[in-house]
Amino acid sequence: MRNILITVMMLIVVAFLFTTIINDGSTGMRRNISTHGTQANTEITALRP
Repeated sequence: MRNILITVMMLIVVAFLFTTIINDGSTGMRRNISTHGTQANTEITALRP
């Protein structure tokens, strides 16, 4: 029973960390990757041979 409780608690912590680090709306890693990707695409399309 104790092992199950520890496993459930660890899963809750992992889910919480994922939502706060990766999936946070304005400051999350997903937002940063999207912003930098858009900026890179803009700079690449602005290049002229």
